[in-house]
Amino acid sequence: MTPSARLAAAIEVLNRILGGAPAEPALTNWGRASRFAGSGDRAAVRDLVFDALRRRRSAAARGGAMTGRGLVLGLCRERGQEQLFSGEGHAPAPPTVADLGHEPDPAEAMDLLDWLLPDLRASLGTALEPVAEALRQRAPVFLRVNLARIDREGAARTLAAEGIVAVPHPLASTALQVTENARKVQASQAYQSGLVELQDASSQAVVEKLPLVNGMRVLDHCAGGGGKTLAMAARADLGLYAHDIAPKRMTDLPVRAKRAGARVTLTADPEAQAPYDLVLVDAPCSGSGSWRRDPEGKWALTPEALMHLEGAQAAILTRTAEMVAPGGMLAYATCSLLHQENASQITRFMGTKPGWGLIDETNFSPLLGGDGFYIALMQRSGT
Repeated sequence: MTPSARLAAAIEVLNRILGGAPAEPALTNWGRASRFAGSGDRAAVRDLVFDALRRRRSAAARGGAMTGRGLVLGLCRERGQEQLFSGEGHAPAPPTVADLGHEPDPAEAMDLLDWLLPDLRASLGTALEPVAEALRQRAPVFLRVNLARIDREGAARTLAAEGIVAVPHPLASTALQVTENARKVQASQAYQSGLVELQDASSQAVVEKLPLVNGMRVLDHCAGGGGKTLAMAARADLGLYAHDIAPKRMTDLPVRAKRAGARVTLTADPEAQAPYDLVLVDAPCSGSGSWRRDPEGKWALTPEALMHLEGAQAAILTRTAEMVAPGGMLAYATCSLLHQENASQITRFMGTKPGWGLIDETNFSPLLGGDGFYIALMQRSGT
């Protein structure tokens, strides 16, 4: 496919997404129907689609419409590539007066939701604009080295032997950033044998904040796919339990744990195995710190949904606090940038639950390279 034909394909996929189809199925369906498209074409179209979704407001402003054509034309105008809309061969038709756009205003240029801007500014202060710019970019690819199997330097050498270049990242002692051939990772021997896992560097840094020691009983309460569960398993010999309100999210966890050489017990009733020495709550949240990975989630967020999430976070904190042994720890984490999902939740919890002390609290900004993350570590009194 020519570069212009890839633009036309991205327009087609984006129109399906704007019509209500989720991005991944829309891309999959396009790929299945487009047998002429090679793997490089499919990757390029995918990149175009997600670039457009990350920059949906600014691209629509420049392209003149909230349509697939408008978004892709806006991207091309930002990149100085409007000439690709030539109408020749499979290229999109040339721009007309109907495609007139404008330079984005300051709010449009940040590609953020108008209603959420005051909260984001209150939470981020002067960092709002640079953080917004970071969220408009493609996320780096990070790997977590399974230190139970290999050290970071050995993992990098193993990957290099398969043509994958990965370099240490300062956010976590287990983190490698893939700088070349990221799409080869999941087919690599290093990945297939459990030496490395795909995991954001900030997510790894959150796990490094946990005071894990051999013999502890630990619950990952909102385990999801189990990335943090496996990261904990690699750090210490634990009695490790994983729970999620939607058990299907953990379907692949037993296979991944076996590959990594980890022992994890999945539980639908975490209270039955309580008390625990440490409970990790990676709470459901707005995902605002990871919007570059999930731009659809950004545009789908509503004030009502955020309010519901805040209520769920408070309820989960209250529930899990009862599962912590005297003297034990409760760790609360989100991939959110919003104060009301982070420090405000801890302030509320501490105000309504006597007998808890705040041990540590950390914000990881997207400006550090990984996703935006927050973690607070609290300890229950020993009586």
